[in-house]
Amino acid sequence: MTSSDPTKPLLRALDGEVLPHAPIWLMRQAGRYLPEYRELRASAPSFLDFCYTPQKAAEVTLQPIRRFGFDAAILFSDILVVPDALGQKVSFETGEGPRLDPISGAHDLAGLRDTLDMGRLAPVLETIDRVRTALPAQTAFIGFCGAPWTVATYMIAGRGTPDQAPARLFAYRQPDVFAMLMARLVEVSAHYLIAQLRAGVDVVQIFDSWAGVLPIAEYEKWCVEPIRAIVQKVRADIPGAKIIAFPRGGGAQLLRVADIDGVAGVGLDTSVEPAWAAKALPATITAQGNLDPLALLAGGAALDEGIDRILSAFAGRPHIFNLGHGILPPTPVEHVEHLVKRVRGG
Repeated sequence: MTSSDPTKPLLRALDGEVLPHAPIWLMRQAGRYLPEYRELRASAPSFLDFCYTPQKAAEVTLQPIRRFGFDAAILFSDILVVPDALGQKVSFETGEGPRLDPISGAHDLAGLRDTLDMGRLAPVLETIDRVRTALPAQTAFIGFCGAPWTVATYMIAGRGTPDQAPARLFAYRQPDVFAMLMARLVEVSAHYLIAQLRAGVDVVQIFDSWAGVLPIAEYEKWCVEPIRAIVQKVRADIPGAKIIAFPRGGGAQLLRVADIDGVAGVGLDTSVEPAWAAKALPATITAQGNLDPLALLAGGAALDEGIDRILSAFAGRPHIFNLGHGILPPTPVEHVEHLVKRVRGG
């Protein structure tokens, strides 16, 4: 297929090209496993301050590119900048994760903005501009947002929970209010991705990190349809936009996401068997994934066997090498170096 940018292997893979070596990037590649990240992070009073300081956010976005030469940089930010820009109070507690003022009903939803405060998000767009001008010519740039379901789970519970029961109960007990929240998140998420693409990212990824907790009957309604609506809105504004969807934990239901018109790639979590995915995914979809982050942490035979299994399964079809979830903070840098070398045929 014709490539939109022949200098960027990741974009060629998303165009359907089978490359001699799969392009590689890692979720959370800019993070705590890197000593240079930890040093810079210590200089910011809070995680949100860090995300909203373009000089620092751009620097940590670029750090793994300088060290490993990944085929893509991913914007250093967080999915919860969206509720923050809607006026919901968001903070990050050290060792405890995000904290939000929970939405308990229509009154709380009415207190939020209908549209994003783009002034609040201006530092994110400035970060994109800084990174875009500093990236090597062959390195793609990925922006992202959280899928409406995943973002809603945090907005309703006020924090992460093991099974997202607060959001699921909310959807059952207050279906009209929940539908209003989801519709708003679809609109603002599409707007946010369009803004990122216009600011200079090459690709956007939609993270539905909690798709796997949805029962089958709700999966179509709260995972597939909102992602479909976002993709339609983004591509109506930017017809050539490249979009990767990552419905974590969805199992075979990820095929419903892969069927969405306009999705170029689908991220696979560690529960997905690569050989199954290679056969089951449409030929037009680029598979992304799906090494176990624990195998990368372990190194040695576990790492090599995981790499071999994935490369073998996706040989002969478009593939982007990645993890099945984010890289773990204790991961040795030398294990990442070994991974990149192996994927590139070394």
